[in-house]
Amino acid sequence: MQSVCVSVWCVCVCVSVLLRSAISQPPTESDTYTECTDGYHWDPQTEHCKDINECESIPDACKGEMKCFNHYGGYLCLPRSASVIPAPEAAVTPTEPFNPCPLGYEPQGDSCIDVDECERDEDDCQPSQQCINTLGAFTCQCPEGYRKVGTECIDIDECRYRYCQHRCVNVPGSFSCQCEPGFQLAGNNRSCIDVNECDMGAPCSQRCYNTYGTFHCRCDQGYEVGPDGFACNDIDECSFSSYLCQYQCVNEPGKFSCVCPEGYQLLGTRLCQDINECETGEHQCTESQTCVNIHGRYQCVDANRCQDPYVQVSENRCVCPITKPACRELPFSIVHRYMTITSDRAVPSDIFQIQATSVSRGAYNTFRIRSGDDNSDFYIRQINNISAMLVLARAVSGPREYTLDLEMVSVNPLLSYQGNYQSSSALRLSIYVGPYTF
Repeated sequence: MQSVCVSVWCVCVCVSVLLRSAISQPPTESDTYTECTDGYHWDPQTEHCKDINECESIPDACKGEMKCFNHYGGYLCLPRSASVIPAPEAAVTPTEPFNPCPLGYEPQGDSCIDVDECERDEDDCQPSQQCINTLGAFTCQCPEGYRKVGTECIDIDECRYRYCQHRCVNVPGSFSCQCEPGFQLAGNNRSCIDVNECDMGAPCSQRCYNTYGTFHCRCDQGYEVGPDGFACNDIDECSFSSYLCQYQCVNEPGKFSCVCPEGYQLLGTRLCQDINECETGEHQCTESQTCVNIHGRYQCVDANRCQDPYVQVSENRCVCPITKPACRELPFSIVHRYMTITSDRAVPSDIFQIQATSVSRGAYNTFRIRSGDDNSDFYIRQINNISAMLVLARAVSGPREYTLDLEMVSVNPLLSYQGNYQSSSALRLSIYVGPYTF
């Protein structure tokens, strides 16, 4: 720290200015040995950095009425009436020539180069060791198969590192590999390769697979190895599981096959699919009958199923004329529909959707099962004003047949001249339950 006393217009003000505490400055470690920080230049005679007098080297360093005062590493511009009293300078201690290079390096020109301690014989390696020069240092390397402990080289037990596939025998400076019975040493002298007994006529009846030191007999799909380990016996796959086939499993040599009941055909290799006799023409229905396909069989129904007092107006649709007194308490129309379901179906299960074909403006519709569900196996879930869903409530087994009358009751308060006008229509649904779960 250097104190500078500045006197301006007869007023004395003391200003502390942080300055360099030494006249010369060695270069920083990151610079080359001829480089200095700002405000200094290299003096080759003293081999140190010397302060630059900016007041002399910079023309008009201070402008106006200001006067230039040089100090270490920079300069000050103060009024001309100011005076500077420098602090006593620290004594310069002579130092040895500066080496800017790291340990293990020496300067050459503008750069640092590595010192080869091995070439200069400046290493401390043992006679059995090899000196290896590295950047800035050196290492002493032991011969192959040895490792350095302190300054000595001791033998490496390579067997500890599992270089051999089977057995390892350590020797000074090296090791050797040996194989178990039934194997021989490979070309790399480490791995063991098996003696292939299958190529030497192993007594397998179907397939032979070589393994380390021995062999195994294997059989084709559908067979298993016998007690002697060589023969192959047929596997009865059907005895293992009842789920191999959807209906029935038949064992055959080396395999099995699935069969389906009458009225069904094989789908793929395991599943059964209903045969639609109505489409294939394999039915005995007359021209006055309609063929209805159901699971495992078919049903012949009369083309005209309208019963008095109903009359047929179109295919599957019957109407009860309002002119007939007997029609007053009956649904105005009945539509016949047919469907089939499998046995033991998961419940509850949506099986049939009812949809109104025409609705009067202002009418309110409700749906119900009018008849045919004596055991409450079904129920109606209304979706909206014009549709509802028939739901199977309980699991049922076949063969079995239901005939449900599903009724839509319409109430229209807008027809006030007739009171709350009410009408209904029915859908007669024949449900055939198949004998199987498929």
